[in-house]
Amino acid sequence: MSLELLRPDVFAGLEGYVAAFSTRQGGVSRPPFATLNLGLSTGDDPACVQENRRRVGHELGLFPDRWATAGQVHGAEVAIVREPGHVSGVDGLVTDRPGILLAVTVADCAAVLLADPEAGVVGAAHAGWRGAVSGILRRTVETMRRLGARPDRIRAYVSPAIGTCHFEVGPEVAEHFPPPVVHPGPQGRPHVDLKEALRRQLIALGLHSARIEVSPLCTADDPGRFFSFRAQKGQTGRMMGLIGRLC
Repeated sequence: MSLELLRPDVFAGLEGYVAAFSTRQGGVSRPPFATLNLGLSTGDDPACVQENRRRVGHELGLFPDRWATAGQVHGAEVAIVREPGHVSGVDGLVTDRPGILLAVTVADCAAVLLADPEAGVVGAAHAGWRGAVSGILRRTVETMRRLGARPDRIRAYVSPAIGTCHFEVGPEVAEHFPPPVVHPGPQGRPHVDLKEALRRQLIALGLHSARIEVSPLCTADDPGRFFSFRAQKGQTGRMMGLIGRLC
């Protein structure tokens, strides 16, 4: 099966920029990580993960030795990176340097990719419900502003993630979200629209709604195409959201 990468429309036409979201199609990993697992912390064979990353890098024009990856902890810490490598303990990455591909891993959480093409600044954030309520998007946009970005110029992509129909939560989680993104489920327990919550946060930070693309795809609803932590009960691979400036 051939490699499948989703290319956000919101970044189309930006010369010199590359952005993508991986699916689980086109790699070499075996079940339960079949096939394009890009996560090294899953229990998969590291050699398979590295080959999968190499394939993605070949497709995007920046091989893994030019990637900056986040050692995610479901928090709101953001790092400015000016060279490739792994950054522990952060869920957001920002750079103003060309030739670096920012990468965050997800499997139901959203990868939020951001770019201000006039400032030459890009960002990537891992945004699950904990990151959403603790301010990962606010911290990421603030860090981009420190490097010269302006919210009204930023383009953003919210990747495939768990959809409202599958994202049942307890009331202790639901109370952290505004009422418009909390919906009653069939059993009476609340369901959260995570992607809409993230979209609203981006608008509140000053981004224009017309420059925000939200994927309609649900990872838990299509485990044949996407890795889903919830649908596969925790034993699964990871997709990646990736963004960078080539020159």
